[in-house]
Amino acid sequence: MKSSQECMNLEATYGAKNYKPIPVVINKAKAEWVWDPEGKKYLDCLSAYSAVNHGHLHPRIIKAVEDQLNTLTLTSRAFYNDRLGQFLKRLCEVSGFDMALPMNTGAEAVETGIKIARRYSYAKKNIEENKAEIITAHQNFHGRTTTIVSFSNDGNATKGYGPYTPGFKNIPFNDAEALEAAITKNTIGFLVEPIQGEAGVIIPDEGYLKKVREICDKHDILMILDEIQTGFGRTGKLFAFEHENIKPDLLLVGKALSGGVIPVSGVLTHKHIMEVITPGSHGSTFGGNPLACAAGEEALNVLLDEKLPERSKELGDYFLNGIKQIDTDLFKEVRGKGLFIAIELKEEAGGARQYTEALMNKGLLAKETHVHTIRLAPPLVVEKASLDWAITLLNEVFRG
Repeated sequence: MKSSQECMNLEATYGAKNYKPIPVVINKAKAEWVWDPEGKKYLDCLSAYSAVNHGHLHPRIIKAVEDQLNTLTLTSRAFYNDRLGQFLKRLCEVSGFDMALPMNTGAEAVETGIKIARRYSYAKKNIEENKAEIITAHQNFHGRTTTIVSFSNDGNATKGYGPYTPGFKNIPFNDAEALEAAITKNTIGFLVEPIQGEAGVIIPDEGYLKKVREICDKHDILMILDEIQTGFGRTGKLFAFEHENIKPDLLLVGKALSGGVIPVSGVLTHKHIMEVITPGSHGSTFGGNPLACAAGEEALNVLLDEKLPERSKELGDYFLNGIKQIDTDLFKEVRGKGLFIAIELKEEAGGARQYTEALMNKGLLAKETHVHTIRLAPPLVVEKASLDWAITLLNEVFRG
């Protein structure tokens, strides 16, 4: 077995430098815990950016995948397979939508949502061809394709990748008046995260999503919600939009849809919208593959059987309150919903990276975002005692 340093050296030698990982190597995991090659144990408080909501290697999901692995893994969509329809039916039952289009990664789900929205607007809304415009929000993160970074205002994500894809307009997040003011005759939809994860768990005002829904209805435009990171229990509800008792026209999902075992994503919508997608107009060799369907279907069952959204609400409130009790002058704000929590540090704290590395040394893995913010998102199966230990470590780092 290679040492941690050997693993990091190999990656530094042969890998592109498009990430700056916390200097820890993970080679084993179970539930909320991970281990490095030297045997040191860490509490995972990132959950692979919320892809591992069910915990690492959930036994039911692993068994479903192992069983499928010995039967059939890939057919492409040139043929039917015996798993896809069953998986999509379960996904639609759970989410309350009519139809789903399966893909692999979150970025693919976003691209697919954009394509569906544009095609629908031209086919059924009489928008002039090639004029459709989608409104997005400042500080958004929807992925890293050329089109998606075209409506990002993160210089690191966009610099050097032009020319950028037209058809998008950026407005401030959490500003319903700005949304209404930005709508024109060519506006077809508003693409937004219910909580901005990569921006630092930015939670909009209560009532914001409901107002967005009202504005979209008033102007007959599509409400497109990216719940790739917030979905499947992360915020204390199955989906974050449920906190305001509304429903989007298109729902983009991914990450935890498979329990973090295999890439699975998709777009959920209503039949009259999805029917604009016709044979040959969109596709994916691996999208809807039997292995992914087995993982996805069982992950959905586990989520509901084990009441993970409810667990996220209860433990999230507990964790958030415990962090807020830490006696330190370094915190600017502690915020969260469910087990989706951020500690924003004051500028004089000197940046979050030094603190995430200090936490790593003590056995807690988290990641900084936007320089001054630490995001904490443990698996939803995390034990209360593990959260108590995390609070102890946070106290040691920020009170020391």
